Amino acid sequence: MELVEQLITRAKANRQRIVLPEGTEERTLKAANQILTDEVADLILLGNPVEIAAMAQKFGLGNIGKAQIIDPENHPKQEAYAQLLCELRKKKGMTIEEARELVKNPLYLGCLIIKSGDADGQLAGARNTTGDVLRPALQIIKTSPGITCVSGAMLLLTHAPECGQNGVLVMGDVAVTPMPDANQLAQIAICTARTAKAVAGIDEPRVAMLSFSTKGSAKHEVVDKVVEALNIAHEMDPELCIDGELQADAALVPSVGASKAPGSPIAGKANVLVVPNLEVGNIGYKLVQRLGHATAVGPILQGIARPVNDLSRGCSVDDVYKMIAITANQAIAAKELENK
Repeated sequence: MELVEQLITRAKANRQRIVLPEGTEERTLKAANQILTDEVADLILLGNPVEIAAMAQKFGLGNIGKAQIIDPENHPKQEAYAQLLCELRKKKGMTIEEARELVKNPLYLGCLIIKSGDADGQLAGARNTTGDVLRPALQIIKTSPGITCVSGAMLLLTHAPECGQNGVLVMGDVAVTPMPDANQLAQIAICTARTAKAVAGIDEPRVAMLSFSTKGSAKHEVVDKVVEALNIAHEMDPELCIDGELQADAALVPSVGASKAPGSPIAGKANVLVVPNLEVGNIGYKLVQRLGHATAVGPILQGIARPVNDLSRGCSVDDVYKMIAITANQAIAAKELENK
């Protein structure tokens, strides 16, 4: 798990403020205690302070006191955050009374803390659905400049060092957009490349736009979509190293790539895989995980202006710990991108 250790080291060197809206959830609280012990990130826990303190005592979590604890029902910035939310949503008809109720919802409050500049990222989902986690993020934090499509990337830590970057590959979209159009697919490619840099430590992402066709070997409208997406991605980011359409073996195996796509800068050397739809992404990463015994880390949400990540409700304490470190790395990268 060398990559995870690298993520933790990078996070420690530039500590970010990460909000945990599910501050009274057992796995979240245990992971938070370890994060604080290891000094990986500065944490903001949302929840009833008395309940958090009682849980910390019950489970022997001696470092929870190092976190900033905010009670969603009663805190000094409650009205300021309500005013901010009302302003952000006034075109949708939100009243100040509605905003005052919503800011008591930890998922909304966490995003408002980020929007106000008081935090750098958020992680939730141990208790809440993906939709509940995403909704306030899109309403309050919104998407990154030039991006309208939120997607999810998966880190695949494989036992095939000859593939990707020493066996590490990043695949998107595996979590959010079921049937992206060409423009959305181009955005997914760009965002997944950014995730590869920010999280997987891949300095030079080489993006393969995957299909069942390689360079015109098959004709179909779904292949045309991939080709169109490639052209859009070139326009959006001319410096991005990307090619397609490529079959998976042509993208990953040098001999196959040389045969099927001679002259391609990506064929046989891809470390970022962009699939044509969510069905392929979800099936693909799970096959690699189960049949290839790869470690799948994620999904990592991408395309939001500040990182907001979603946990599986079946997550472990270790999953929460890793995702806090990943969220911190994304926050670091988001700031660097803004300062360019």
